[in-house]
Amino acid sequence: MAAPSPKTSAAQKRLLVLLVVAVFINYIDRANLSVSTADIMKELGLNFSQMGDLGAAFFVTYASCQLLSGWLIDRYEVRLVLGAGFLIWSLATAATGMANSFTVLVLFRLLLGFGESVAYPAFSKIIAANYAEDQRGKANAFIDAGSKFGPALGILIGGLVVANLGWRALFLLLGFGALAWLPFWMLWAPRTQPQTAAQRKDVYVPSMLEILSKRSVWGTFFGLFGINYAWYFMVTWFPPYLIKARHFSTERMAVLGWLPFLMIGIAAMIAGWWADRLISQGGSPTKIRKRFLVTGMLANTLLLPAGMAENDLVSMALFLFACFAFGFTTANHWAVTQTMAGAAAAGKWTGMQNAFGNLAGVIAPKVTGMIVDQTGSFYWAFVAVAVIAFLGALSFAFVIEDIKPIEWGKTSTQKG
Repeated sequence: MAAPSPKTSAAQKRLLVLLVVAVFINYIDRANLSVSTADIMKELGLNFSQMGDLGAAFFVTYASCQLLSGWLIDRYEVRLVLGAGFLIWSLATAATGMANSFTVLVLFRLLLGFGESVAYPAFSKIIAANYAEDQRGKANAFIDAGSKFGPALGILIGGLVVANLGWRALFLLLGFGALAWLPFWMLWAPRTQPQTAAQRKDVYVPSMLEILSKRSVWGTFFGLFGINYAWYFMVTWFPPYLIKARHFSTERMAVLGWLPFLMIGIAAMIAGWWADRLISQGGSPTKIRKRFLVTGMLANTLLLPAGMAENDLVSMALFLFACFAFGFTTANHWAVTQTMAGAAAAGKWTGMQNAFGNLAGVIAPKVTGMIVDQTGSFYWAFVAVAVIAFLGALSFAFVIEDIKPIEWGKTSTQKG
């Protein structure tokens, strides 16, 4: 049995709080468009396909800039890169509240995606460098919970703000209010110095091609695509679904629509703590992480019957159960990447994984909008979510090999 890691230090706890707050704000800024969909459509005369295009626009730059972000995080001080990205995405959010046309909205969503692209490569690099194997599940779980509580409270509070003050006030308050985080980050974030050229020669850093040559890397890519298709469908279309398909008022959508996201966040904290505890007691990271990943993805297919149930109470109960189980997956998948990549490759691997996985963010909003415009129903949109979640479960189960640090620089592939 491996010796347990030391207890989490005060500096680690403070760092984790900063990261959780950052991702909380990050995901509020992603979800605010869905809360405002009905009002934006009415004021600017947009249709479902155009709203799908707005949801996809964010992910065009978010996904395409992941490789650049991974490179920046590996080469420069993570404190400054993440701080700059945070400033850009907060200002983009505030500026959205002043947009007066579809084209301007698209431009600000593109800018938002550019700024937010640094977040997860930065988080992964920080966790890989500052937290041990049996601390990473909890660290990732808290960050994941922040990403779920963001949309949860964004829907609850944002829906009420939109209902009472309008959608423009929501974007302005979120964008300018978030800037209060930056001084604390610059004061307390880890102060790592960029490596000199000579230092980089002494530390082996795998190339992108070497990383891509590993089978398990592709397992994490396809697994994240499955996670993100379901997740971004919920983030971008669940509030409009409740209003348009179930005929909820904006206030009722706000009160009930946040609960599935809350359940994911609660489950993520439980699952991260539980997985770390089992590993610290001598359990196999491969068996434990995969068990959580596959179980959550398979249970997420229940979104299909949830979306189709005629009774609102039955539908919401299924949504809550599916989302609670989904939290078991979301709490553990980044720990797999961080363990296998190590600090030397965490930024690049995460950047490429996020670039691939967030193609789902481009596809899911746009395809869903087209389906609803063409069919007048969300049925086939929910079918797509269930099928892709099932395929993601297969990727986690059978494509990823042993979850252990990869020895970079060796030509032999990892044996399962």
